[in-house]
Amino acid sequence: MLDSILVNVDFINTYTLPIMTDHAAEPPSSDARRLSTQEAAHLLGVKPATVYAYVSRGQLTSRRDPVGRGSSFDAREVEALARRSRREAAVPAGELAVRTSLTLIESDRYYFRGVDAVELATNRTYEEVAEWLWAGTLPRGVRFTAPPEALAAARRAVAALPEHSGPIDRLRVVVAAAAVVDPLRFDLSEEAVLGSARSLIPTLVGALPEVTPAVPADSLADERLARELWPRLTAHAPDRAALDGLDLALALLVDHDLAASTLAVRVAASARAHPYAAVSAGLGALEGPLHGAAGRLAHRMLAEVLERGGAAPVVAEYLRAGRRVPGLGHRLYQGEDPRARALFGHLETLPRAAPALGAARDVSAVMARHGLHANVDLALAVLTLSCGMPAEAGETVFAVARTAGWIAHALEEYQERPLRMRPSGHYEGPRPPRPLP
Repeated sequence: MLDSILVNVDFINTYTLPIMTDHAAEPPSSDARRLSTQEAAHLLGVKPATVYAYVSRGQLTSRRDPVGRGSSFDAREVEALARRSRREAAVPAGELAVRTSLTLIESDRYYFRGVDAVELATNRTYEEVAEWLWAGTLPRGVRFTAPPEALAAARRAVAALPEHSGPIDRLRVVVAAAAVVDPLRFDLSEEAVLGSARSLIPTLVGALPEVTPAVPADSLADERLARELWPRLTAHAPDRAALDGLDLALALLVDHDLAASTLAVRVAASARAHPYAAVSAGLGALEGPLHGAAGRLAHRMLAEVLERGGAAPVVAEYLRAGRRVPGLGHRLYQGEDPRARALFGHLETLPRAAPALGAARDVSAVMARHGLHANVDLALAVLTLSCGMPAEAGETVFAVARTAGWIAHALEEYQERPLRMRPSGHYEGPRPPRPLP
């Protein structure tokens, strides 16, 4: 299963707090209410010395009084920190909670910033859904463009890899190459991070080798990212419905709460790693066999079902070997994964998808008595198989799509207390002192 939640999440609206440092030479506007150290300490419920500790950690901005009577603090910053501290204190002991305003999953549905994600993905392009997740705006017709220098560097790096390199291998190399040529990568302001994201995602796609020379642009005029990705996944010429299916898959997979890869991104962002490094952390976790390989396994299973003419013997062999049947069940949904339902619905309009779709329905029917329903991995496998894509194509689609969500989570984490993703280790080794070996 692509998405497995590792932590409990406290879904509340995130208060966006800028990263703050002590800038004595840059006083805030004169209309900002100021608090003394004692007043700030009282509001925060801490000692005055702790207030200055917050300044040293970058959580508050202090301003020296011009006549040397101590420091003063912006009341809005102090109040925001107090609210955030109260929320953190409300988390049960020993439980890691991550505040997020991005994705809510409940009652077998999921939402991006409060909007039904399936409805959004069905009516908007992947790029537009990404913009909604990043900034809460829905600009029509937005397109991402790869910078020529980054694209050239990334293509050179990918070309140097062995032929047997997998999709995540290539994408990791692309991210590293794109980072090196971006002089603004260490700027963690929202504007800079989103600029990097809008450049990185098309670079990820444009640097991948084409399976076949691209179909002439005038044969299917389309400027979406899905159109650029298509010839890097299959030698089949795209039609409008198939391309819409790929775009829908990208939009549905933009984010899905705190999957393992997303948590890895937030840990990196907590250490103030730049967005490219955060995305690299996500790709590293995604390559794990328990997170990113499910689409590939489901693709191969469906191919075997088609070859053998039915799902029953294939499923029986999986169960006899003690293996999990891929593409079924999701710990966050009691019924069918809403992403799978939406993608299956679109695939029903593609004549070429009928055999693979029938195989998927057959697998689901055989496994129905186990209470397992189709998840998005199975639906993605139908798309990749019916469009002549290799088994690993699902990993590429997932990684490219989820990069937008990773960036959104990194942006949220940049507004939190630095290095908060630091659990305490419980040492279970031999007690010291011990003699030198």
